[in-house]
Amino acid sequence: MHVLLVEDDEPVAQSLRRGLTRYGFEVEWVTTGAAALAHREPYDVVLLDLGLPDTDGLDVCKALRERGDVPIIVISARSDETDRVVGLELGADDYVSKPFGVREVIARIRAVMRRMQPRTNAAENGVERYGSRLAIDRKAARVRLDGEEVALAPKEYDLLAFLTEEPGALMSREQIMEAVWDANWFGPTKTLDVHVAALRRKLKGAITIEAVRGVGFRLEIVNGGADGGSDTP
Repeated sequence: MHVLLVEDDEPVAQSLRRGLTRYGFEVEWVTTGAAALAHREPYDVVLLDLGLPDTDGLDVCKALRERGDVPIIVISARSDETDRVVGLELGADDYVSKPFGVREVIARIRAVMRRMQPRTNAAENGVERYGSRLAIDRKAARVRLDGEEVALAPKEYDLLAFLTEEPGALMSREQIMEAVWDANWFGPTKTLDVHVAALRRKLKGAITIEAVRGVGFRLEIVNGGADGGSDTP
């Protein structure tokens, strides 16, 4: 996912770039409103500071929104409710006040992307299809492979549900453990490898789960009848 970061505070920008890159985002960083408006490379979401050196970030927000519907998340030291309201009225999709953590920003990005880009594979009754073989009924917490229900342990289902929220995205071990197990989990992360291996085995040919050494995992949907990943993390 490509992020356009508009931030003139170098320490804040560098910290965000490092954090976002570690979670698999590609970040283009500009320091002025003019540079943001002149940026022509495609991006999926904008992180926009309001306190820019050349113009008010609210004006940049308005100009970007007039150009299209790319999600805009305002990041600002301004905590006044008026600024929040004005930003949202001008087209921002969310507002994060400084100081903030990288994880909070990532959570906001993912939430906004889910709202702004509804799944094209969603079917009636809450059933979502992934490729030609895999279907997930998120309301009933059931998974079908080639029309047959697959018996998954509760955490196997939770892991699959999380990874299929954004197929192709690189998820760190930390992200996965916090989302699927618990933010305060203190046990070994080897349990994650065991559950990944189980999903690879049970859903072989429908998905692959790639292990990225030192980072985490990436789930990909298999289109067609190709073989899935191995059981080796």
